[in-house]
Amino acid sequence: MADKKQQVSRRQFLNYTLTGVGGFMAAGMLAPMVRFAIDPVLQPKKKGEFISVVEVEKLTNEPQRFDFEFEQEDAWYTSTVTKSAWVYIDENEDIIAMSPVCTHLGCTVSWEGNEDYPDQFFCPCHDGRYEKDGTNIKGTPPPEPLHRYEHQIDDGMLYLSTKAKPRGEA
Repeated sequence: MADKKQQVSRRQFLNYTLTGVGGFMAAGMLAPMVRFAIDPVLQPKKKGEFISVVEVEKLTNEPQRFDFEFEQEDAWYTSTVTKSAWVYIDENEDIIAMSPVCTHLGCTVSWEGNEDYPDQFFCPCHDGRYEKDGTNIKGTPPPEPLHRYEHQIDDGMLYLSTKAKPRGEA
């Protein structure tokens, strides 16, 4: 009995064959769908895009709000995005560019937006306050400082990155 070979019955052969063919057909149908679903993830990311915002000579020691637009690609769609930045020159002659988005709930902060708090950024949603450099004031709702934009200067123009980063990363 040890010499007897293990033989495959007709039923087992048909079962293996149909399972293999069915699996091959399913893989052929699913592969394009999976590729379509993950294609945006596989696209190369753009490295640090900078947008022209304002001439450097127009900047002052007082924060000014500047709006800028750029084209954004989101998966298969392209749209025009408008962002804003509070920009000023600090006492060390450094340019500071901050996002106007409150880190508490995403409302828009304004410079000297409340007469009770001069020389501060103020968020009207929940009375959030920030110092001139964007540092959140303790005892107010914002959990962290205003995010900052990376910037470059070229030919007298200020260029800002398209995404503001938290203070530790900027």
